[in-house]
Amino acid sequence: MEMSYVLDTLFALFAMTLIIFMVPGFAMLEAGLVRTKNVTTVLTTNIMIYAVASMSFLLVGYTLAFGAWENESMSIYAVFLFQMAFVGKTVNIMSGGVSERTRIVPLAFFTVIMAALIYPLVVNVTWGANLLSGTLFDISAMHDLAGCTVIHSTGAWALLAAILIIGPRKGRYGKDGRIRVIPASNIPLIVLGALLLWIGWFGFNGGSVGSIASKDKADLVALTIMNTNTGGLAGAIIVGIIMYVQYKRFDITMILNGALGGLVSVTAGADVFDMYAPIYVGAIGGAIVVYGVTMFDKLKLDDPVGALSVHLLNGIWGTIAVALFADVAMWDQVKGVLVVGVFAFSASFTVMYIINKVSPFRAANDEQQQGLDIEECGLEAYPEFRRSI
Repeated sequence: MEMSYVLDTLFALFAMTLIIFMVPGFAMLEAGLVRTKNVTTVLTTNIMIYAVASMSFLLVGYTLAFGAWENESMSIYAVFLFQMAFVGKTVNIMSGGVSERTRIVPLAFFTVIMAALIYPLVVNVTWGANLLSGTLFDISAMHDLAGCTVIHSTGAWALLAAILIIGPRKGRYGKDGRIRVIPASNIPLIVLGALLLWIGWFGFNGGSVGSIASKDKADLVALTIMNTNTGGLAGAIIVGIIMYVQYKRFDITMILNGALGGLVSVTAGADVFDMYAPIYVGAIGGAIVVYGVTMFDKLKLDDPVGALSVHLLNGIWGTIAVALFADVAMWDQVKGVLVVGVFAFSASFTVMYIINKVSPFRAANDEQQQGLDIEECGLEAYPEFRRSI
């Protein structure tokens, strides 16, 4: 018993460390995708999200989600740290999608509410104490290993609410309906960020198995990590094929987003899929990213990092895919998607609407023109470069 306690504690701490690598992953990915005049603001936002969200979860969120600080299979402190590693990702998903026009202070206010109340309530009714137990809206039967719906969709529903409130970047959509292409500023940073996220996903999904202290559990952890990797591979490959067939070019930013879409799509069921199902699930996830980005642009929902396609559409697809490729009831999956979606969107929209009245999220047009780094941080990431407008 003592040895399994030690092994599982070490496993949770190692998985938590891998997940924390996703903090610089999001930071580098977003810093590479935005213009140089907004890079410092994006980096500062990511660090503040990690700090503010983690502290809010420590003080309020964990207890709301799980009810009590107790665990017999491993150290409760390791359990907390593992769960804490997840919480900031919900806001990271949102912050990247509203970058280049959003101020830091109101986003920090929203981070507190998301980490202390909104996300913990979603965890409560899925993985935690379950205040909806026995009611019509009980969704605890949904199989969501590491958060296709609980984390990715929750963050992306918040992003959708934020985009509707904040609006697009200045000049993104012309009056004649034309879409202005705003190219990424640093491709190497995008590659680094995406690969850090990919590596972090092994702790994200593998650690969610919860134990590695027996032969069966060790095999399940290994299968889960292999399936996670396979989903990312399939997503990248299918997007590379689509890009070349359609444009005779390989778009590395889209290929990497395809990989991330594949990783999201296997997050709910990596522990119950056989070794081949993630090929289909991840490939469909990658394709969803390609056509999702185009769809959201046509709807004039400005998302610089493609988070709606990667996290919302694939969060939904990945949750439903569990019922298609494993012995899980479809209604349980669909019901979970619907309940979490309605709550996460409505709660996020309400909170952001109120915050926006007190401290507006959107930076002024002249601040966007100049770049948020000067106004928000007083420090440019690339002061020797000529900043494009």
